[in-house]
Amino acid sequence: MRSTIARRAGLAGTLLLAGLAAGVAPAQAAPQPGIANIGSADFTKSGTHVAVPTQGHCSVGGPTSATAQVVVKSGITFGGGTSSCTTTVTNPNTDATTTVSTATGKNFELSALVSLGGPRIKISTFKVTCTATQTQTNAGWSFGGMTGIASLPSPVPVGYTSPIKKSNGTVLANAVFNTQNLPGDGSIGLTMLKISFLPASGITGSVTLGHTSCRLTP
Repeated sequence: MRSTIARRAGLAGTLLLAGLAAGVAPAQAAPQPGIANIGSADFTKSGTHVAVPTQGHCSVGGPTSATAQVVVKSGITFGGGTSSCTTTVTNPNTDATTTVSTATGKNFELSALVSLGGPRIKISTFKVTCTATQTQTNAGWSFGGMTGIASLPSPVPVGYTSPIKKSNGTVLANAVFNTQNLPGDGSIGLTMLKISFLPASGITGSVTLGHTSCRLTP
């Protein structure tokens, strides 16, 4: 089981990274206040479009919990999971709150590359979490039982890319881990894994696993 945590303190505070290397991410939409989901897929192979809408989405604004069932489509399986986005009052006198947004998935499998000479990718369990208070946000992810993707370094750098190859070395897709969105206002957006297909595969589109974000609470 691997895990990683990022912390964002204050509106203008110092970014503290536990086990991460800082990186520069491309412009992204602002992180939402307290969301989490298991993932989604949208790709086209040999003229067949495969779409799996966002699985197990929760938000502190509602729905605050979700259960995702098993989804099996051509070339991909999401094994289901759960999510929870909660708000807890920590000081009734001031209405100070803490939010915790978590999504847990299991038994993911991507077989779309097998017929092209690529690997079968499996991840047995994975989890993303984002916690926010008035002064700090924390985001983390973990996974277990991964096959089909090369072993990751420890720690895993921000935006770490692992090429997914055929036996002859042709790169069919890129697996990008630990994508972070840190706009500088104390909020965090975190995606555990995004698999983007490359032209050599003949497949267009991508697959995302484990996303969460949170903002400082009012």
